[in-house]
Amino acid sequence: MQLAAGAAALPATARLASAQSYPGRPIHIVVGVAAGSVQDVLSRLIGQWLSERLGQPVIIDNRPGAGTNLATEAVVRAPTDGYTLLSVGPSAAINATLYDKLSFNVIRDLAPVASFVHQAQVVVVNPSVPAKSIPEFIAYNKANPRKINLASSGTGTGNHLAGELFNMLAGVQMVHVPYRGAGPAMTDLIAGQVHVMFVAPVAAVEYIAAGKIRALAVTTAAHVDTLPDLPSVAEFVPGYESSAWFGIVAPKGTPAEIVTRLNREINAGLADPALRGKIANLGGGIAASSPADFGKLIASETEKWGKVVKFAGIKPE
Repeated sequence: MQLAAGAAALPATARLASAQSYPGRPIHIVVGVAAGSVQDVLSRLIGQWLSERLGQPVIIDNRPGAGTNLATEAVVRAPTDGYTLLSVGPSAAINATLYDKLSFNVIRDLAPVASFVHQAQVVVVNPSVPAKSIPEFIAYNKANPRKINLASSGTGTGNHLAGELFNMLAGVQMVHVPYRGAGPAMTDLIAGQVHVMFVAPVAAVEYIAAGKIRALAVTTAAHVDTLPDLPSVAEFVPGYESSAWFGIVAPKGTPAEIVTRLNREINAGLADPALRGKIANLGGGIAASSPADFGKLIASETEKWGKVVKFAGIKPE
């Protein structure tokens, strides 16, 4: 019995020793989007900070495809040793309902580590749209049902769902027009090929200032520093809220000591003035959290966007 008890204790002892010596080699952060996107840049900033704090290289591994599902599946199947992490954003919550047959469940199979950014979006229209406020825009939509084209960076993306949530809560019928990225969508919005877009402020401020597009509102209760005079959509559409959020998760079963260490180091970075400034330049609002609070956010966003996906009848491309 003593031998059996000793043998049973060995795995736990090995895990504890591994956590105490962590990290002893490079860490990989898998990112399910292409290099150069806001999520990718944020992941690189956090990775650089962690590398300096942990004394090991942090390698960003871009694996775009299948709406970030390829990256997620790779991390779900990775060893639970803290050396393979996943950068997540709204798609982690949206895909749970958007895709019928996933081989994983984000809430069940991944352990929240830390969030780092919440980013508002701004509702922008082509100047040909004769609306200068959200109430005017709703009235124009209702007078012209299914004649307003909603541009997005792709079916099932965060800015697509932001528009569909507006359809659902405002009782309007905008027609979705997906693009392969926010850049082409913005180009056609400026040209008047589409009418409205829900987009990150950093991608729109220059064009708003030049009068090429008109800003109507922000999608969060908190106002945007670069557009301080814009009201929120919720002031006119009760219950409306949409934001892009980004953070880090690990495979379920990763030792709690490692998750706690990573969370502590990421939150230290979010308190660092230099790193905060770099994040602010991307239009992000700092959103430090505990692993538990980040898990609650992912769960609530999964429920929220699941209702929108079902309402709009969205199917993956």
